Amino acid sequence: MQGVIAMITGAASGIGLATARRLRDEGAHGLVLIDRDAEALERIEDEFLADDDKGLVTVMFDHDVTDAASWPRLEEKVREIFGGIDRLVVNAGVADNGEIAEMGFDAWRRVLSINLDGAFLTLQTGLRLIRAGGKGGSVVVVGSAAGIKAEPGVGAYAASKAAVLQLARVAAREHAAAHIRINAIAPGGVETPIWEQAPFFQTMVEQTGSARAAFDQMAAMATPLGRFATADEIAGQIAFLLSDASAPMTGAVLVSDGGYTL
Repeated sequence: MQGVIAMITGAASGIGLATARRLRDEGAHGLVLIDRDAEALERIEDEFLADDDKGLVTVMFDHDVTDAASWPRLEEKVREIFGGIDRLVVNAGVADNGEIAEMGFDAWRRVLSINLDGAFLTLQTGLRLIRAGGKGGSVVVVGSAAGIKAEPGVGAYAASKAAVLQLARVAAREHAAAHIRINAIAPGGVETPIWEQAPFFQTMVEQTGSARAAFDQMAAMATPLGRFATADEIAGQIAFLLSDASAPMTGAVLVSDGGYTL
């Protein structure tokens, strides 16, 4: 990652934050960190700006990835600061649960809007910024094992993640000639704050006494390996897909799920 300029959405927590830290530690020159949670961005601001004297340039945007009208302004600001980028992580997402027959349409649209529309708009802008850099580059789209294996109660989330996996494949075909590689990662259970949005997880925390115990119980039930991934482990795999170590790969989906989809 030495010298790269990377843009990450959903960068203030979970996999996005772990990836930002990984790229910083591996020598990135520039980071564009995007999240709609302004308070979460403020909490990490000092951590990243403290590395300015080491040559790292970090810019942060409080930005809703579904707001199509504001993407051009963000793109213009990134061009002014960096000219372009060469790495992109399409990560922002939300979860919701509910069976199809009972789920409200507003809840469906919220998940699809952020997870799919937001991914499309992020790719649009990010790919233009990579082309502006003129050196090619690489992209990782964060999907989910839920987009591969059917489970009850996650129709909106699963549909959105299945769609982004295919979106990544199509984008890979469209941009191979420009030397832009686009791959996806499909994690299974990952210990991130996104679980806090799920009522069943909140119930499990109450029943087991802690988030740690809830994660362990879910992993034991759901994965042959009996464990979930950490955000840092997924960040390491994203860094691999972004790096030249994965140079022959494009249009691939790296499944990292503890055996959940077997």
